[in-house]
Amino acid sequence: MRRRAFITLLGGAAAWPIVARAEQVGKVYRIGVISAGSNLMADTSSALVEGLRELGWIEGENIVIERRYAENRSGRLPELAAELVRLDVHVIVAIGTLAPLAAKQATSTIPIVMTATGDPVGAGLVASLAQPGGNVTGLSLMAPDLAGKRLELLKELVPSISHVAVLWNAANPYSALVFRETASAAQALRMEIQSLEVRSPADFGGALDTAKRQDALFTVEDPLTVTYRKEIANFAMVNRMPAIYGLREFAEAGGLMSYGANLVDLFRRAGTYVDKILKGAKPANLPVEQPTKFDFVINLRTARTLGLSVPDRLLALADEVIE
Repeated sequence: MRRRAFITLLGGAAAWPIVARAEQVGKVYRIGVISAGSNLMADTSSALVEGLRELGWIEGENIVIERRYAENRSGRLPELAAELVRLDVHVIVAIGTLAPLAAKQATSTIPIVMTATGDPVGAGLVASLAQPGGNVTGLSLMAPDLAGKRLELLKELVPSISHVAVLWNAANPYSALVFRETASAAQALRMEIQSLEVRSPADFGGALDTAKRQDALFTVEDPLTVTYRKEIANFAMVNRMPAIYGLREFAEAGGLMSYGANLVDLFRRAGTYVDKILKGAKPANLPVEQPTKFDFVINLRTARTLGLSVPDRLLALADEVIE
């Protein structure tokens, strides 16, 4: 009898870790996604889901994703962030700069993975890239000398350019930083810039009307400008303005040229942060990463429409040429 009791006890003890593992496997984690913009870029939206899937996190099986988009009404971000906190999500993936700022304001305990964020240190999101501290980490959109390189590419395509209109979201700290860097780079290249500030969709009309008096257009990437990328590209084409943009999505929408970080890559890599955090890592100990993949895209169709001949050197440099 005692032997039977011992075997029963031993069998039960051996089952405990199996039960615990089964419960862990059966657990469903809730992930919040928040953006100041809208869900208009299917490739980037799916890249996060694909990145998670590659690591074993399947939407509808072991994760649920709660998506919240402010639709370019940044005043809604605090409300949306608070909503995700009330849902008690395990991780918040915050896109851009304004969304992680709102998320950080809403919680100091739920881990926040930022992606495509402009200047995390300057915005006060992290203490440093190497040691973020707090509950925020993730991926920055910033890379050295991007603004200068874009102006150089524009100048190489059309050497006569001397006056450039810069379209940027004045409500976004990242856009403000890129504008300052663009102004500095323009001075070194002996170019003059015209600031076109927008804060909402209603501001585009007046800003773009002012742009008509300049030689070319430079658009800073941001959830607001990305949402209206087709309209901006169409404006440049109708007014026969050479233009360069910060993301390949603009060139795909009809823009002349783009040079900047690959958003799909950033969103996929955000999945690795979520994976590490769900497995117990602390955001404070996960260094912020910068872009590693950049795209230079030329829309040759648009160039032909504008009557521009693209130099062979630029065509050779391009990662993609849209015929």
